[in-house]
Amino acid sequence: MNIEQARFNMVEQQIRPWNVSDPSVLELLSSVKREDFVPAAHKGLAFADLEIPLQGSHDDALRLGQCMLAPRLEARMLQDVAVQAHETVLEIGTGSGYMAALLARKARRVVSLEINPELATMARNNLRNAGITNAEVRLADGAQPTPAEGQYDAIVLSGSVAEIPDTLLSLLAIGGRLIAIVGDEPVMRTTIVTRTNETTFRSVQSWDTLAPRLQHFPEPSRFRF
Repeated sequence: MNIEQARFNMVEQQIRPWNVSDPSVLELLSSVKREDFVPAAHKGLAFADLEIPLQGSHDDALRLGQCMLAPRLEARMLQDVAVQAHETVLEIGTGSGYMAALLARKARRVVSLEINPELATMARNNLRNAGITNAEVRLADGAQPTPAEGQYDAIVLSGSVAEIPDTLLSLLAIGGRLIAIVGDEPVMRTTIVTRTNETTFRSVQSWDTLAPRLQHFPEPSRFRF
């Protein structure tokens, strides 16, 4: 496989057609080596338009949220959250560390929470090998984060949730943005929440997609008749 041709095709055939036009995002997707964050067994799928399992079988990885999101999804989220060079970012769901690497190239600092110990170790190794020094991977449950370091300028959920918990919104600085894929199959919507002041948040739903669930986030009650 010609890796550079495959990378070029990923950007031009998958990502640009998905309304990703920010030059800085497109440059990152060309320079941050996605294949270095993919498990060895799936290297051939590094640039494919699909989720890549990080542990176990494909079905188990999707069920547990232990997978890399499709490249176009990561690219669109990266563009829409619009991280700036002076900002601190919180990511929920580190996975292989690829999204953390992309965010770290745009932000001042990234804190990424991963619930699975093996994936946390994998991500740390991947980030170190990629020369990323401003992204910290913590073994933690992203559904129950602790505000030990104050608030964040941007929060990225690298997976879907049924609803965005208030605990995460409380970690946003004023002017901060949270991006998440919200809802249930067959339709989920990417939602961007901006904190406008201490008590007010503005929410915009921008585009439909599907993504595996993040673990331990609350699910709405479903009545049975």
